[in-house]
Amino acid sequence: MLREMRVLVVEDEAAARQGLTELVRAWGYQAEGAADGQEGLERITSHPPSVVLADMVMPRMDGLELLRRVKDQLPDLTFVVITAQGRVDTAVAAMKEGAYDYLAKPVDPHRLREMLGHVAERQDALREVADLRRQLQEHGRFGQMVGQAPAIRPVYRVIEQAAPTAASVLVFGESGTGKELVAKTIHELSGRSKHPFIAINCAAIPESLLENEIFGHERGAFTGAMERRAGCFELADSGTLFLDEVAEISPAIQVKLLRVLQERTVRRLGGQKEQPVDVRLVAATNVDPVKAVQDGRLRADLYYRINVIGICVPPLRDRLEDLPLLIQTFIPEFNARNAKDVRALSPDAAALLRKHTWPGNIRELRNVIERAVILSTGDFIEPEHLPPDVSSPVRLAPEPTGLKPGMTVEQAERRLIELTLAHTGDNKTRAAEILGFTVKTLHNKLKRFRREAEEK
Repeated sequence: MLREMRVLVVEDEAAARQGLTELVRAWGYQAEGAADGQEGLERITSHPPSVVLADMVMPRMDGLELLRRVKDQLPDLTFVVITAQGRVDTAVAAMKEGAYDYLAKPVDPHRLREMLGHVAERQDALREVADLRRQLQEHGRFGQMVGQAPAIRPVYRVIEQAAPTAASVLVFGESGTGKELVAKTIHELSGRSKHPFIAINCAAIPESLLENEIFGHERGAFTGAMERRAGCFELADSGTLFLDEVAEISPAIQVKLLRVLQERTVRRLGGQKEQPVDVRLVAATNVDPVKAVQDGRLRADLYYRINVIGICVPPLRDRLEDLPLLIQTFIPEFNARNAKDVRALSPDAAALLRKHTWPGNIRELRNVIERAVILSTGDFIEPEHLPPDVSSPVRLAPEPTGLKPGMTVEQAERRLIELTLAHTGDNKTRAAEILGFTVKTLHNKLKRFRREAEEK
């Protein structure tokens, strides 16, 4: 299949055009050239190639305009832009328009050959997307993702479009909505699916250790560094790196992360040599990324680099139509894990789940169903097998909150955190989910409250 691919080189410099065309032919591919964007458009229209290598700056029609002309008519066409050194911003703009990747001048033959190999894998991925589309229509599934509610379908469409490309993706939404599952689906539908998927939760690792986790270290880089260790970028080489809670990374590490993404090389702590890496980045956050930039938590330049394609995952309360499908997916899983034989929910239990607001989203639903499967003694999950906050959603009288006019926002936030921790039995992970915080943010706020109390 590799040798059947046709490559069109659109380049106004004759020597560069001829050199690239001959190089691609030497590898056994079919290849031809076009002197500018207008000629390239005519060739693409009359005889569509598999891959287009197009210079960004050309007379009559530049590479970006050519991309815009053909992307809707030929969505499966792999379009690669060629840009001058130091013009990564123009390449990012082209990738936002739908380009698969970019090459910097002078073109590195090794990188070009590697890219053409990835394109063949991309064609397989596109065929798999078509199969998954049929699977979703028939069974309500999209790869590992489950659901067919109107709120989740736009997510599937963006995944379809983003997965076969090399573009960085930013996934955002409330905690527990399934952002890592989105990242895994993107990886599985990409040409990198046979290579590693490495996930790291940036909020769960102390800042002093996070840099080492991401970039790795050389032997002797610091006290206790007894041997060389590869970081996540090296571990994910040729595959996908998923950075969860990216807005929790310190500004100093964000600067280093941005450099790796731009240069496609990584330097271990204590190292002198840059290691080339070929990694597709998918990042996630449970806060509004634009607000995180405005608040100074997320660097603007890093945000624009990782948000080539943005995916907003809806909360479970906006897709309650998917509850039955999700539950019937979880029950067999927990049956097998716990040696149970539960068949389904009873009507009364199902009615209670529909009334619940699901502040913890799909993660909360999984926990509820696992608990219910374990406690169930028959074929069906009954209301008594559900947690109290789900099985008793209505209180006869409102509980006093201690909130009153005249309190500052900070005082009200502190009281709300106290109430939520009391409600969850001091379960900080659950409380953070309900409040919309990361666990790290909640711990930081509690430390500040204790420090302020000690100073009084």
